[in-house]
Amino acid sequence: MLRSRFSEALKDSLRAKRQLELATVRLIMAGLKDRDIAARSKGNTTGISDEEILQMLNSMVKQRRESVGLYEQGGRDALAQQEREEINIIQSFLPKQMSADEINEAVKVAMAEAGAASIKDMGKVMGLLKEKFAGRMDFSKASSIVKQNLG
Repeated sequence: MLRSRFSEALKDSLRAKRQLELATVRLIMAGLKDRDIAARSKGNTTGISDEEILQMLNSMVKQRRESVGLYEQGGRDALAQQEREEINIIQSFLPKQMSADEINEAVKVAMAEAGAASIKDMGKVMGLLKEKFAGRMDFSKASSIVKQNLG
């Protein structure tokens, strides 16, 4: 499903002559191709799953956020703005992110399901959250909420 969205976005940006969007979608597709090739060596001939694609997109967003910080520190505002625009383009392929309240509620439910009582159970809780909310939850926020509740 995501693969077809990438192809359509590539065609649309090409027709509309949106250069940054075109370049960003090409980067996504190149990263996807690299991961598909790597998956072949592990016996996966169909390519990576949508869940793995979402993880790839999230890591691309994270890389760009880090770049924005570095560019701003270096006074390179034009490059920082370009990275922000790339983040917006990449995020358009991601499912809607959960709000802070939704993350809090999901953490409470996961803690109850895992029977978490101490910080030692954090791995169980995070595993449940990653299983259920991959691509929709900011796990760094969730991790800090779990630590607060268990600590």
